[in-house]
Amino acid sequence: MTDQPKRDRVVIFDTTLRDGEQSPGATMSHAEKLEIAELLDDMGVDIIEAGFPIASDGDFNAVSEIAKRSKQSVICGLARANFKDIDRCWEAVKHAAQPRIHTFIGTSPLHRAIPNLDMDQMAERIHDTVTHARNLCDNVQWSPMDATRTEWDYLKRTVEIAIKAGATTINIPDTVGYTAPVESADLIRRLIADVPGADEVIFATHCHNDLGMATANSLAAVAGGARQIECTINGLGERAGNTALEEVVMALKVRSDIMPYETRIDTTKIMHISRRVATVSGFPVQFNKAIVGKNAFAHESGIHQDGMLKNAETFEIMRPSDVGLKETNLVMGKHSGRAALRAKLKELGFDLADNQLNDVFVRFKSLADRKKEVFEEDLEALMRDQSKGDGERIKVKFLRVICGTEAPQSADLTLTVDGEDHQVTATGDGPVDATFKAIKQIVGHEARLQLYQVHAVTEGTDAQATVTVRMEENGLIVTGESADTDTVVASAKAYVAALNRLLMRREMAGPDADVKAISYKDVV
Repeated sequence: MTDQPKRDRVVIFDTTLRDGEQSPGATMSHAEKLEIAELLDDMGVDIIEAGFPIASDGDFNAVSEIAKRSKQSVICGLARANFKDIDRCWEAVKHAAQPRIHTFIGTSPLHRAIPNLDMDQMAERIHDTVTHARNLCDNVQWSPMDATRTEWDYLKRTVEIAIKAGATTINIPDTVGYTAPVESADLIRRLIADVPGADEVIFATHCHNDLGMATANSLAAVAGGARQIECTINGLGERAGNTALEEVVMALKVRSDIMPYETRIDTTKIMHISRRVATVSGFPVQFNKAIVGKNAFAHESGIHQDGMLKNAETFEIMRPSDVGLKETNLVMGKHSGRAALRAKLKELGFDLADNQLNDVFVRFKSLADRKKEVFEEDLEALMRDQSKGDGERIKVKFLRVICGTEAPQSADLTLTVDGEDHQVTATGDGPVDATFKAIKQIVGHEARLQLYQVHAVTEGTDAQATVTVRMEENGLIVTGESADTDTVVASAKAYVAALNRLLMRREMAGPDADVKAISYKDVV
C-alpha cells in the first residue's frame, strides 16, 4: 500500500440512516434521523445516504427534510432499478444543495433470479434506469448488488454500461461479506484497468462484516484504487453490520505512513456520535469494540498500567482526545452542582439548554443519593434515558415487586398511557417475569421477547444496571434500553421503551400501509 505518490483524498459515504437503520430493531424516529444527519454533516461526512424514499412516507419525509437542512454534505437517497423508485428518490433529495441518486440492481446469478431477468434484459434495465436518473440529477451512483459474487465478464459489462449511461460513481458492494482483502483490492484494480471510461468516475467500496473483514476489505479496496468508502457509525447494519466509519477513518489517520490517504472527518466528534447512534438505535456498543468501545482506552493489566504511567505510547497507538475522549475522568457526586454537571456533560458531548439541564440535574441528584460516586458511564446512561422521555405514550409511574424464596413473585405496577394512569398486580416466575406480565396486562400486544440482556454500567453493588430488550411483532423488530440502580426498574423501563418504539413503528406504517411492499433484502 506504499506506492501512492501523494496523499489522495478518500470520500466518506455514511449509510447509518439507510443501511444501518435496516438492522432489525434499529428504526429511528423522524427527529432522531434529523439529529444524526446534523451530527454527520457537522463532523465532515462527505455523503449522507439519508434513506430509501420509496420505502414509506416516513422515510421520504426524513430524506426530504435532511436534504433541506444539509450544510456541507451531499445528500443521497437509494432507489431500486425502476423509474418509480428513482422519481421518488429525486423528489426527496432535490432540495439538497448537493443531491445524489443511488440506484442499484443485483447482478450475481443468485440475485438475477429475483427479478427473473436474463443477462441481456438486466443490461438493458441498467442502461435505461441509470440514464433516467442522470436526466434528473448530475450526481448518480450505481451499484451492482452482490458484485463480489458476480461473474467477472458480466460485472465488467454492467459497469461499462452504467458509466456510459451517466453514472458518476460506481459502487462495488460486498453485499454478504463474502470477499477477502486480496480479492477486494484486485477486483477494484481490474475494473479500473479494464473498463472503458473507468478513469472518469469514482469507484466506491461497500463491505459487510459477516466474516469480520469489512474494515480490512474496505482499506484493501482503497489500495486497489477505490476513493469512496461506504460505512456506518459503530458498524451498524444488517446481520453482522457494515464497515465501521470510526475504524476506517482512524486506521487511515494512525497508519498514514503506509496508507497515504486523507479524509475530511473531524475525528474528535467520533465518540459523541457513536454514543448518540447507540442510544437512538437501541444497539449498545460492545465493550471491546475498536475505537469507540468502553475498553478501547482502558488498561487493567499491571504491566500495561505501569507502561502507561511511564509513557502512554507504550500501549496506546492513538490519544483518547483524537476521538473526542477526555483523558481524565472527573467523578461526580451528590455535592456536585449544576455548573459542574453542565461542564461534565459538555465534555461528554451533551450541550444542554437551561431547562434540559434542570431536568437532568433532578435525576442526577436522585442517582447520586443512591450511589457514592457517579461516573461518566452513569451520566451517559442518564442521558440515554433522558433522550427517550419526550413524546412517549407509555411511562412507568410506580413499580413494587414482592420476592420470596418460593414462586410466584408479584409486581404492583402503575403505567401512564396517553396521560392516563393504569394499575395492575401480576405474578410470575421471578420479579422481572411478573413485571413484564403486568405491563402486558395494561398494554395489550402480541410482541415476542427475543432478547433480554443486563450489564452493569460501573462496578460495585450500587452500580447502575443497563437492560436491553428486543421484541418482535408481525415482522417488526424493536429494541429498548434503560438504566437504573434497580435492575427490575431498569427492566420495566427497557420493556416500555421497546413498546413505545413498536407503537411508533405501527404509526409510521399507517393503518393501510403494506409493510411488505418494500423488500429491504433487495438493498445493497
